[in-house]
Amino acid sequence: MPKAAHSVLEIDLGALRHNYQFLRNKLHDQTRFLAVVKAFVYGNHSMIIPKTLEEIGVDYMAVAYIHEGIRLREAGLKTPIMVFHPQPTNFKKAIEFELEPTLYSPRTLKQFLDIARDQHEYPVHLKFNTGLNRVGFWENDLDFIFDTIGNSTCIEIRSVFSHLAASDDPSEDVFTRRQIQSFDHIYDQIKTRLQGAPAKHLLNTSGILNYPEAQYDMVRSGIGLHGYGNDPKFDRQLKPLVTLKTVISQIHNIEPNETVGYNRAFRSDGFLTTATLPIGHADGIGRHFGLEKAHVMVHGKPAPIIGNVCMDMMMVDITGISCREGDEVIVFGGDHSAESFASTGNTISYELITGISPRIARVIRGAS
Repeated sequence: MPKAAHSVLEIDLGALRHNYQFLRNKLHDQTRFLAVVKAFVYGNHSMIIPKTLEEIGVDYMAVAYIHEGIRLREAGLKTPIMVFHPQPTNFKKAIEFELEPTLYSPRTLKQFLDIARDQHEYPVHLKFNTGLNRVGFWENDLDFIFDTIGNSTCIEIRSVFSHLAASDDPSEDVFTRRQIQSFDHIYDQIKTRLQGAPAKHLLNTSGILNYPEAQYDMVRSGIGLHGYGNDPKFDRQLKPLVTLKTVISQIHNIEPNETVGYNRAFRSDGFLTTATLPIGHADGIGRHFGLEKAHVMVHGKPAPIIGNVCMDMMMVDITGISCREGDEVIVFGGDHSAESFASTGNTISYELITGISPRIARVIRGAS
């Protein structure tokens, strides 16, 4: 693989295919697969990822907001697209671009019915709150939902779903199973009141891996496609989709008691060698990774981030590492995973990956 000559986020489509197949193998043949591509495909800002997922044959895609779905349609994607958190002001756009909104409250239901009154069986999805307490109808909203819909034929309830709050945490197994039971109870009531049975889905990536018995008609995965299963035993079987690389801009020899960076936050207690890298908190590597909390990899060896991360640069300790200006540096990726890097800053891979700035060039590997 070519070495980086500047800061780049490498996207490995071979890893994407591998991760999809790994997750797909956990499912029954008839279970559909929804790929979550919200937040500009988890911060990758690359349309080739959803296009590759469409080629692979995912059954659905999902975004958070309507404008994200419009971007996919304008790129030519034909796969059904669910919108998890649509805002009523954009409902007309959703219909125009054939996006399927999630209705999650009495307000969104009433407003979409008003916008869609000239439609015939427009597909929508009902989300229920079973314990995450973020968005979603409550079980006691069922009478309101069916009284409001009445005999209207302008919408079709395409699916009913909920979201697990702690499917990655074994200590919360009792709570998770209570969520599954609650969702089953809600769905059974809905099914008795509809002529047809809408699709039923609950599992996210951790749910697929830890609660496969609740896969129902469809599952949803985003971070799993990026190579993270929220558990080391699964992470070892997945492949990181992205690798963040940069280069050494300049090398300095530091004497004892010299300081490095803003606020003189690092003070040398001996002779050392530092490297300045052209990447900083404006690129998504926040200040909380500085002060020797996190490290990067230089020729396979860890180099701690010293001092405060700057807006466009950061400094690392390369003492004892044989390297030169212009050499490649792995910020995260491969064996030095985004999950392990993120944990040093008391955050998670989701936040790290989605926060990589668009000014970092995206480079595609593994295109077929």
